[in-house]
Amino acid sequence: MNIRLGLVVVLLAALFATPYSFAADGPARVALVIGNGKYPDADKPLKQPTNDARLLAEELKRAGFDVDLGEDLSGDAMRRAFDRLYQRVKPGSVALVFFSGFGIQSGRQSYLVPVDAQIWTEPDVRRDGIALETVLGELNSRGASVKIALIDASRRNPFERRFRSFSAGLAPIIAPGGSLVMYAAALSSVVTDRGDEHSLFASELLKEVRAPGISAEEALNRTRLGVTRASRGEQVPWISSSLAEEFSFVPGAKAADKPVEAKPAAAAVAAPQAAPEPEKPAEQPKPAPKASAAPAQTAADQRPTPAPGERRDDDKLVLALASDPTVKSLNARIAERPSDGNSYYRRGQVYASKGAYRSAIKDFDEAIRLNPKDVEAYNNRCWVRTVIGELEPALADCNQALQLRPNFVDALDSRGLLHLKGGRDKAAIADFDAALKVNPRLTSSLYGRGLARKRTGLTSEGDIDLTTAKNLDPNIGKEFAGYGVR
Repeated sequence: MNIRLGLVVVLLAALFATPYSFAADGPARVALVIGNGKYPDADKPLKQPTNDARLLAEELKRAGFDVDLGEDLSGDAMRRAFDRLYQRVKPGSVALVFFSGFGIQSGRQSYLVPVDAQIWTEPDVRRDGIALETVLGELNSRGASVKIALIDASRRNPFERRFRSFSAGLAPIIAPGGSLVMYAAALSSVVTDRGDEHSLFASELLKEVRAPGISAEEALNRTRLGVTRASRGEQVPWISSSLAEEFSFVPGAKAADKPVEAKPAAAAVAAPQAAPEPEKPAEQPKPAPKASAAPAQTAADQRPTPAPGERRDDDKLVLALASDPTVKSLNARIAERPSDGNSYYRRGQVYASKGAYRSAIKDFDEAIRLNPKDVEAYNNRCWVRTVIGELEPALADCNQALQLRPNFVDALDSRGLLHLKGGRDKAAIADFDAALKVNPRLTSSLYGRGLARKRTGLTSEGDIDLTTAKNLDPNIGKEFAGYGVR
């Protein structure tokens, strides 16, 4: 993908040629803009993040936002910056987060990576990274009515290659109501940073943020179209929205046209990759997409075999996903190289994240057939089978994953859920204990252990686990309810 720097400079110059100011008469607008480019583990510093963050920060100030700009932030500095943002949020506020730098998908969540992160294993990601879902959950708990996250972190980074065979990009997200989330690229895909001064995503975003009278959703859909066209389909941003009220970056005369203009763009462009319903969680895992469970699947969670309606729903989801750029790319790779186990594995992850569990199992089956030692595929298949109620085959998969990789934290977590769902509470506690010895902040194990402890009469200990887990991830209870576990 080539970005014409001369054109970008001209566009940005035109963008700021006529400065304006906007004092919002409505709710307070607060923003945190972070550009992280100086990662010691990278081959060389990234130029785009700080350049883009500075330009966007100025643009948001003109649009009436109280902006906190951070550059090349360490983990401590990033946490302090988010704490400052949380403190500025008042009930009814509009809160916006822009992050440009490296991001990692791990344990079914997307993490924003500080410049001083020491990442060698997946537990390190959860220790040093900032979970995007946690950020949105905290903004929601502080009363923000509109929460916007713009994440330019789908870059190929040096961390994932240490513990994965491919770079996984970012995961779907379970966001609270009133959220608008945009990634610079499609789920589980990466964009190679070619060293230009500004990213294509930020350049298109800046143009649309300043446009008066269009809704925020329309601005992001236009951004998505602009990036897709400029990259000739190589880069397709991902959008998820659950906004319940109108919001425009710059209100103006065209706001009344929004229903006519924005809806066709959203339907034609955003729908293939966004979750079908705002309240349905859709989070892609690595290694297991637990957060994909949604209320529509809870009945299936209790059945050991698929009902005809379930099979039809699975087929419909697969058909709907056929136009998703990530799935299209993986389908093409599989057609070209039928022995590519990684492509089956990755497509299985996407299917599982969207609730197409039967198709996900078929892909994990094929990945395991091609590589009988694929520990990640065993763990993923274990979790998916657990979700749909096939507990005995799931147990065999988790046991195989742990035989291949003893103390594999994600397989321990998956098997703990399996035991919890099967009513084997003491066995669940043992697995969650083992997982938490490896990663004491593993939210799903904390919450699962809390439920198991309460079931066995350890009420106080269970309440402590549940409270700790909810503090780390306010949506964890909804996630477990989606599994049919309360």
